[in-house]
Amino acid sequence: MNSAGKLPPNWTTARLDEVCGINERSFSPLPAAHHMPVHFVPMAAVQEEFGGIDLSAKRPLGEVLKGYTAFVEGDVLFAKITPCMENGKLALVPKLVNHIGYGSTEFHVLRTGDAAIAAWIARYLSQMEFRRAARQDMSGSAGQLRIQTQWLAAVTVPIAPLAEQQRIMQRVDEALSEIDVGVIELKAAKRKLTLYRQSLLKSAVEGTLTADWRQHARTRETGANLHARLLCERRARWEARQLARFKAQGKSAPKDWRERFDPGTAPDTSNLPGLPDGWVYASIGQCFEVAVGATPSRQAAEYWGGGVPWVSSGEVSFNRITTTRESISDSGLANSSTQINPAGSVLLGMIGEGKTRGQVAILDIPAANNQNCAAIWVSETEVPPEFVYYWLWSRYDETRRGSSGNNQPALNKSLVQAMPVPIAPIEEMREIAERVSIQFAGIEAQDREIDRLLRMAAAQRQNILRAAFSGQLVPQDPNDEPASVLLERIRVRRQALSSQTAQARRPRRAAC
Repeated sequence: MNSAGKLPPNWTTARLDEVCGINERSFSPLPAAHHMPVHFVPMAAVQEEFGGIDLSAKRPLGEVLKGYTAFVEGDVLFAKITPCMENGKLALVPKLVNHIGYGSTEFHVLRTGDAAIAAWIARYLSQMEFRRAARQDMSGSAGQLRIQTQWLAAVTVPIAPLAEQQRIMQRVDEALSEIDVGVIELKAAKRKLTLYRQSLLKSAVEGTLTADWRQHARTRETGANLHARLLCERRARWEARQLARFKAQGKSAPKDWRERFDPGTAPDTSNLPGLPDGWVYASIGQCFEVAVGATPSRQAAEYWGGGVPWVSSGEVSFNRITTTRESISDSGLANSSTQINPAGSVLLGMIGEGKTRGQVAILDIPAANNQNCAAIWVSETEVPPEFVYYWLWSRYDETRRGSSGNNQPALNKSLVQAMPVPIAPIEEMREIAERVSIQFAGIEAQDREIDRLLRMAAAQRQNILRAAFSGQLVPQDPNDEPASVLLERIRVRRQALSSQTAQARRPRRAAC
């Protein structure tokens, strides 16, 4: 990163293992100390971008003595595994109760000596430029890439005189503290926008948002009447498809074929919020066709790269889908159980731990999809897709917890069909879709501006650190002891200690 030619005269460079102990043993406790509480730091307790460390958790020493990483106050914890390293999970350990702590085995522990202060090393490693370079040299399997100790030990770091290190870190702390205050305010504003969006969704799909509209509106059709009409229309579309299929197969319609139609079941409304007069609950399967997709064989190259847009579940993320990352061919479509969903379908993520399950999107183009999301063909009806989209978004927490399956909690087509959805008069649903769309546009504009300011703050942080480690942040003092002199004195002392240790271990010859 920094070359010696670009450093001030009294600076030098050194390998990291020349100025730091790396993953050293902390101490050997007495057996009586095994019940002593010590701080315990999992990876989640270290914030990203050098944002701090949570030391609130404690465990008995005997429980963590083996199988965890030990550290003491003043050490630097540096995440070794992806993506934690890239995200800047790094911390300077503050004062500890009972002197010692333990944490995740995915931390490297750096302990500075006489040539560098801990904050100097911690801030240097926190630079984005350093993390990018480290990412190129990680090794291991996909998803388990790590920074190896040997690579970290050989990293070259700039070393300023000790007194200058103190001055620079003081200035860095002052400058970054100002940025941190602004970042805290921006993140608080972002959280408020999220809460406002959730509140807006709730008021929209429960009828509060349009309470004023209902006082003056004269609706032609109640939600109950619309529900009955949607069911009749869905049956008519199903019968038309069945007859078309029989005709394509050259077959006559079998006896009693109409009885195969599934009208769906009414939803359980016992735990659902109340609705305004004129609204009713229905199940998604009563009102809309629900389709699940599939992934054409990846081994068949001719199935991919054609003219049919294909949506993976990772693209379903509270958004509108206007393009897709992948496409399939007509043969890929014909040789898998997926289908083309009409524009205006609402896609719902069905599979995946964490956030994937329960996320929704509106499909703005005709497209096929994979087996991990369901397509609700709302656009076959008069119901605005946005209304169903907003309803499912408002139910995200409940939807992602609903599941079936053993190894991975998941939704399936039957569970999606059984999900409740409120049905309001069609004019009111259109009014809700328009009002929420306008409000969301404002929220998204503010959200983008906050993200822009956060990116600017991150860039300013990196600029400050870059200036710090190139000697541009504070003036140099020619009276400071050069870092090269200090390092040479440390090397001589280490060599002398190493020689003394070797002599002490050398066996003595027996006297003749």
